[in-house]
Amino acid sequence: MRMKLTIAYDGRPYLGWQSQAGGNTVQDYLNEALEEIAKQPLRIHGSGRTDTGVHASGQVAHFDAPDDSSMNPYNWVPALNTKLPATIRVMNCEEVPADFHSRFSAIGKRYHYDICTDPVLPPLKAGLAWHLPRLLDADVLQRALDTLSGTHDFHAFAAYRGNEQADTDYTRTVFSAQLEMLPDGYRMNFHGDGFLYKMVRMLAGSAIKAAQGRLRLDDLEALLDQPQGLPFGKAPLCAPADGLYLQEVVYPTS
Repeated sequence: MRMKLTIAYDGRPYLGWQSQAGGNTVQDYLNEALEEIAKQPLRIHGSGRTDTGVHASGQVAHFDAPDDSSMNPYNWVPALNTKLPATIRVMNCEEVPADFHSRFSAIGKRYHYDICTDPVLPPLKAGLAWHLPRLLDADVLQRALDTLSGTHDFHAFAAYRGNEQADTDYTRTVFSAQLEMLPDGYRMNFHGDGFLYKMVRMLAGSAIKAAQGRLRLDDLEALLDQPQGLPFGKAPLCAPADGLYLQEVVYPTS
């Protein structure tokens, strides 16, 4: 049986999602828990990477249960959670068709980015929100988010791991980018068909620059759809990981 997991985690203690030789990633802990329960090596596949310090309330992964396993989807949730750190939790497990893939079957993702504008950052929010106590223009912030919505070449809003191909497609569609008021600040909600490496953090950082009066909206717009292969500007700021949450991975049946 192929099992689909919905996973939540506090990203502060971990070096991101993706398994690394040094360990201490969310995927590493899940792989270890699976192997301990199944008594054999199992591989978990995630919907995509999250960086060091980035959080998730709706990360999705899948694995293939051993043929001789008698565990149903409901049993896997408590079994895994007893083997995981308290800052990683499997929230749901369900059986899916054999051709389901947590990454390649996805048709979109939702992220949100939290900003705390209180004069002093509450200690229980450390690492969970970007602290910006200076005033922001909320109207300009929403206008900046509107500018960044739609289908564009987001080349200027991508960081690079060094393995990109010359013909890499940087076109993505941001279906919506909406500002939400919070009691202590703001939340930027992003829904798109997919996001490039660090793209959400660069969108958030650039929108904040505009809301602080440090980036003109027409200069922000000029960063979109630049011809590849020619000198181009980059997004002026990559927001810190603290405030970013992977909220949901969207699939055709969602």
